[in-house]
Amino acid sequence: MSPAMPEDPRPGRPLPVPPRPRPSGVAAVLGSRSERLSEAPPPRAARAAAYAALTAVGAVTALAGSFTQSLWFPGGLLLALAATLGLFYGGLRLTTTKLGAGAPLAGWFLALMVLMSPRPEGDFVLASGIGSYVYLFAGAVGGVICATLPTRPLYEPGSGAGRAGGR
Repeated sequence: MSPAMPEDPRPGRPLPVPPRPRPSGVAAVLGSRSERLSEAPPPRAARAAAYAALTAVGAVTALAGSFTQSLWFPGGLLLALAATLGLFYGGLRLTTTKLGAGAPLAGWFLALMVLMSPRPEGDFVLASGIGSYVYLFAGAVGGVICATLPTRPLYEPGSGAGRAGGR
């Protein structure tokens, strides 16, 4: 027997497989890469409805976040960013596609562009300041990070998905 192979004290029985350690910290909350890649995608109609709903929820989150980050400055900013990033990652996990994170990002960004434009009276919702800039930058970077996380491809070569009867 080779020195790398331990000798089994019970001949004829396989060695016991040690249990895999449970992920801790961020991996326990967000899920590991292998968990994300093994998730089955929802049906096409459910994904399409989810994309539309996530875009609308992204716009509402931008509106709520723009008020929250300026009203309660350090805590409100963290709360607004947590809600924004949670929405982006939740969309990714809900739909199991990159577009699941991109749809709320698009709604969030378009709503912020409207909120930053001045009205004829000269006022606007998202004013210039360090909190607003951090909210814009960190939210955009977080959305792009969520949209580039690895996901399982919906249509693999040879899967027959392009033919009738495919998902």
